Amino acid sequence: MTIRTITALPAPSSPARSAASARTPLRVGLVQHRWQADADALRTGLTDAIGAAAALGAAVVFLPELTLSKYPADVRATGTPGRDAEDLTSGPTYQFAAAAAARHQVCVHASLYEKADGPDGLGFNTAILVAPSGELLSRTRKLHIPVSAGYYEDTYFRGGPADDAYPVYRPAELGGAAIGLPTCWDEWFPEVSRMYSLGGAEILVYPTAIGSEPSFPAFDTQPIWQHVIVGNGIASGTFMVVPNRCGNEGGIDFYGSSFISDPYGRVLVSAPRDEEAVLLADLDLDQRKDWLDLFPFLTTRRPDTYARLRDAVDHEHPYGLPTTVAAAETRS
Repeated sequence: MTIRTITALPAPSSPARSAASARTPLRVGLVQHRWQADADALRTGLTDAIGAAAALGAAVVFLPELTLSKYPADVRATGTPGRDAEDLTSGPTYQFAAAAAARHQVCVHASLYEKADGPDGLGFNTAILVAPSGELLSRTRKLHIPVSAGYYEDTYFRGGPADDAYPVYRPAELGGAAIGLPTCWDEWFPEVSRMYSLGGAEILVYPTAIGSEPSFPAFDTQPIWQHVIVGNGIASGTFMVVPNRCGNEGGIDFYGSSFISDPYGRVLVSAPRDEEAVLLADLDLDQRKDWLDLFPFLTTRRPDTYARLRDAVDHEHPYGLPTTVAAAETRS
């Protein structure tokens, strides 16, 4: 398969750099793909795309949400959908990622519907990172689950557990780069990027499946989607790597537009809306430090004022509960 390759090499300069960096930029690849029912053809196309990124020097390649699957949640699940989920390490997604990683000698990130026993009949939406040796370097389960029309994921997926919800991995295969692996709907929540940033994450990867809104087909959310992710990266001082899928899968027209942005809010490279593509970018990881030295968001926080963020979700007031503000004292 011939696939379009778009690069941002080398990394742009760091406008707020005050001291030279001794770190070698990390070259990353991203694959935007179109799902197809022929499983062998899908795997072959993805493997070739991973190989194209590896041939250009990528150390790691990131793939979209539910990598090998048709997106299921455009319709509500019935029965016990978790029966169609796969085992983490013996299932097809891990086996595919391990084989591609070994063949092309790069780390491969993928996403799968992970089997999870439980009375609710659901599974987890899980991101993994696999080394060329076949070692599982990381596993992170999607925390936030959408419930809107065309994205009925709450009928398929259980939210990831609260314990160790924001793990940061530093694989030696990637020079110790600090990576977090949230998923799709997580990208809309500023709390997620901030929690990862507080854990030292330099790169956040959001495998994604997003496109049209069935209830509002004329409403194009792509610009908003990109803006919020880039903005969260600015506020958290993180690189954002966002592989989306493209094409129609029935109820949803996925709008592609995968991209990689840096802590300064620069979109380093992006994909078209309706075409498969491989993106490559060099990430100058010390730009995180440069930016947060200039705009020290982490050290000027006021956690003593954030207690309300820990309140239980109030479904009776979905737009927030107004608070009463005491009148200021007046002086005669």
